[in-house]
Amino acid sequence: MRGIIINNKVLTKREREVFVLLVKNKSTREIAEKLGISEKTVRNHISNVMQKLGVKGRASAVVELLKLNEITL
Repeated sequence: MRGIIINNKVLTKREREVFVLLVKNKSTREIAEKLGISEKTVRNHISNVMQKLGVKGRASAVVELLKLNEITL
């Protein structure tokens, strides 16, 4: 694990909400609409998580988060 862990958690509440919807195959637009935020903010959350985990790509971030039990399928 290359990311930053705070209180044994990697994700903020909002980042978790974004990735839960992402693994449900929701698009950036659908996630933005569901959470009442802009598509740019959704992309920023995804980018921040990828940086925390030290991975490139959404799929790699999902795999790492599953390994860390931060999200489930």
